[in-house]
Amino acid sequence: MEFIKQYLDGVQEITKNLDHDSIKNIVELIASAKEKGGRLFILGVGGGAGHASHAVNDFRKIVQIETYAPTDNVSELTARINDEGWNSCYAEWLKISKINSNDCILVFSVGGGNLEHGLSLNIVEALHLAKSVGASISGIVGRDGGETAKLANACVIVPDVDHELTTVLTESFQAVIWHLIVSHPLLYSASMKWESVIKK
Repeated sequence: MEFIKQYLDGVQEITKNLDHDSIKNIVELIASAKEKGGRLFILGVGGGAGHASHAVNDFRKIVQIETYAPTDNVSELTARINDEGWNSCYAEWLKISKINSNDCILVFSVGGGNLEHGLSLNIVEALHLAKSVGASISGIVGRDGGETAKLANACVIVPDVDHELTTVLTESFQAVIWHLIVSHPLLYSASMKWESVIKK
């Protein structure tokens, strides 16, 4: 019971301290990309990659913006890692997708990518590529936000309220926040199934 309370206390503290303006800024960034006919590219590693796949579905189906994640094609991803290396695998994928100034990146990462510690360098290289072509950058990250927070046009940093639970709480709130974003009135374009079912 003690751990359950610790976890849920962390959830409550984060909920109270989330920066609402940062969330609104991501909503507006994605709305702008959609209005320009741009695409949304979602980048994550580990749990963030799993989130990316789920979020691609939500943004395509609910927001109706063209959305992709490099981790959804395991054949191409592993070929690039094998042939070209881990660090460049997302950036090279984005080059083939012809990422441009109409497009937007959304990062799901606990640390946001860190050059000093050599963490999530595939995300870091992808962000530098996106910046170089004028694509907008957003992220939902933890800790200090890392390279994502430094380069982003809009970024939510999930407050680090319990160092023992940094990863699990950050990844929990990535799911909460992206679901908030896809259901935001500025982006919500197609009814979700259970909201469209008539109650009898």
